[in-house]
Amino acid sequence: MRDNVINLRAVLPNGDVVKTGSRARKSAAGYDLARLIIGSEGTLGVITEVTLRLQKLPSHSVVAMCNFKTIKDAADVAIATMLSGIQVSRVELLDEVQIKAINMANGKNLPEVPTLMFEFIGTEAYALEQTLLVQKIATEHHGSDFVFVEEPDAKAELWKIRKEALWAGFAMKPDHEAMITDVCVPLSRLAECISTSKRLLDASPLTCLVIAHAGDGNFHTIILFDPSQEDQRKEAERLNHFMVHTALSMEGTCTGEHGVGTGKMKYLEKELGIESLRTMKRIKAALDPNNIMNPGKLIPPHVCI
Repeated sequence: MRDNVINLRAVLPNGDVVKTGSRARKSAAGYDLARLIIGSEGTLGVITEVTLRLQKLPSHSVVAMCNFKTIKDAADVAIATMLSGIQVSRVELLDEVQIKAINMANGKNLPEVPTLMFEFIGTEAYALEQTLLVQKIATEHHGSDFVFVEEPDAKAELWKIRKEALWAGFAMKPDHEAMITDVCVPLSRLAECISTSKRLLDASPLTCLVIAHAGDGNFHTIILFDPSQEDQRKEAERLNHFMVHTALSMEGTCTGEHGVGTGKMKYLEKELGIESLRTMKRIKAALDPNNIMNPGKLIPPHVCI
């Protein structure tokens, strides 16, 4: 979303209304206040207006799906596809637990194995050419049951599998809560990070589902636990902690999309260093000296300036 924001209007804590840019496609004028405000999670002001970059709808698209024996094979195909220069609009990875949840929730009969979903866009000939190139890469990495569709209804039906993933997870354990977390690593480390995390998740007594935006090196875990059982909550936190430190050890980040809030503040010093946190604190103190905007979020309380 951030990359599609051209300009913002925001109200600062002192009441000033600031505009961060123009409608120009690009600009090198001044500090990048738009990204600063977007990344502040509401701690520097209230956004009241957003100017977005519009994206042209593609003339044609193809949606494909392929199964794998292991999650590492699936991740390796995602990496190989992105590094090959093939223009892929979306690459989504679902582990076998997530596929099982979809089968249970929606009455489907999908093979319960790690699965990749792709979308290719462009002209009809170009999208089909890219699809066949990825099919070849998948075959080289033990992929099977590679299917692709071009009809609108068939494409919508395939993407419905991904869009309903979260709710399907809840259907596995209706009386449970979910700890939903995400990390992101360099694309070259994605297979290693997912495989390492998956071994721990599979060994846990809790039900854990993995979904990845594999083209970005970003993956999410849905950890289901009984909120009335403190030991299960602690186990969910342990799994989250392990995933974060695994990602950080691979030059990744504690959160690719979900943000910091309060839950991931404790990881920021390890990821960014105390100097970066002090700089954030100085910016916060300068713009919001009375700490009225989303107090207690983003910046760890132990950081002093």
